[in-house]
Amino acid sequence: MKSKRASLVINPRAGQNLAKITDILAVLSAAGWQTELALKEYGGHTMTLATSAAEQNQDFVIAYGGDGTLNGVVNGVMHAKNQQSIIGLIPGGTANVWASEIGISDDPVNAALALINSDVHKVDVGHISIEGRTHSEASQDQHHHQPGKKSRQRQKKAATKVRQHFLLMAGLGIDAAIMAHVSQPLKYHVGALAVGVSTLKELPAHRPFPVEIRTGDANHPVVLWKGEALQVVIGNTRLYADIVEMTPDAYVDDGMLDVCVITAGNPLTTMQQIVSLLLRHHPDNLTAERFQGAQFSLSVPASVALQLDGSAVKLKEYLRKSDQQTLAHADESAQAMVTYRLAAIPHAVNMAVPRTYHGPLFAASAPAHHQQTEITPLKPETAEVTEQKGEQQTDQPSKPEPQENLEHLKALLEQGRVVTVVGVSPNPAEKEMYIVAGSVTKPLTGEVRPVAVRIGTHTLLRKRTGEDASLEAVSVLRAGDVIMVDGKKSKRGVIVARQVVI
Repeated sequence: MKSKRASLVINPRAGQNLAKITDILAVLSAAGWQTELALKEYGGHTMTLATSAAEQNQDFVIAYGGDGTLNGVVNGVMHAKNQQSIIGLIPGGTANVWASEIGISDDPVNAALALINSDVHKVDVGHISIEGRTHSEASQDQHHHQPGKKSRQRQKKAATKVRQHFLLMAGLGIDAAIMAHVSQPLKYHVGALAVGVSTLKELPAHRPFPVEIRTGDANHPVVLWKGEALQVVIGNTRLYADIVEMTPDAYVDDGMLDVCVITAGNPLTTMQQIVSLLLRHHPDNLTAERFQGAQFSLSVPASVALQLDGSAVKLKEYLRKSDQQTLAHADESAQAMVTYRLAAIPHAVNMAVPRTYHGPLFAASAPAHHQQTEITPLKPETAEVTEQKGEQQTDQPSKPEPQENLEHLKALLEQGRVVTVVGVSPNPAEKEMYIVAGSVTKPLTGEVRPVAVRIGTHTLLRKRTGEDASLEAVSVLRAGDVIMVDGKKSKRGVIVARQVVI
């Protein structure tokens, strides 16, 4: 078994995501992963940690947090010189849209089990930059200013600290304004309710804004749409806010971005759009415009807020200092128009996707790396048969005679560890091996501790009635089931099972 090296980038969320760290590490360790912990300490730190992990050639860089944490990891890996690290996710946020897209459980232990049983897909990421800025009083010299070599170098260095990429979507309009004013402490304590509080504050003040969408290069632009909009969503995936499909035809690996414009209308059409989102979970085609392409240019007022993967970003992060100063001195920010350049970068990053996922998000069905997952249940072999095959019996316990079965079973039931199952996953890195995540309770103190049990061909499996059991019986274990385990436990809580009663 080749050991995998992983970095777990954690958004602590006021300590909420630290409670299950030991459980997660037990699962990853049982699968043979060597995992380092990297704790986010301040804004933007996630990106720095992910860049460092990727440049250290970690096999996996795992985001433990919400979509904002995942966005930071994606940007960090994209900014690294080595972009080959596989990006994984253990959900620990408010919405967890990417987890919903590919079927990852919100339970961190089951998410870790899914991670070790993942395929690797090469997926697109969206890229955003400032193409240009116009202002009603700006001079032509200012507008057409071309930075020198030193200026370009400073911009390139500064860009490594800016989130320029998105995995899920970018949004311009009310959604970004809402996310920009969400109280983070409140969000950590009450979750989605904090977003609702921000919505009540921002929605009454929101007004339609002018938008112009173009395609083609700067020398030969083609206007796709021009008008007033309430919201613009640029999707790389399908789900929006975890419930609505704003871009229902998007694929994450087709080299395209999907744009949905919620057009401005009268109060009746606005109400129709709200009803459509609530009931049909997608925008009404009568009040929505859709476009698809590899790249777009969007001109909007500088006052319109921007979000990437559900996290608000500031316009000034993308502007030169001279443009920031010009914008700051504008009489009204609505006088300044900003042109964003959005492009899909095909197959930019390696993403871990559970092998159980069979949804419509991928245009190409074959993953980047695939390993055989089928596990054929084995029947315990006698020592004589094994010796005939020329194999050694290093870890295989000897099979007791039938009359001794009940005595062995009774002793194991009395002395073995009582493990309450949380979840089960095959470990594709090793043939015919299962990882059972669970917990044990110390008899004297009542303390509950996480464990991860390795069960394979080296394990003698029994039913409670005394008969032999196969590995197939392990695969059908469910949360809450209780098994008896005999085996040595490591400091990380990994038990290499010699005998198991199911």
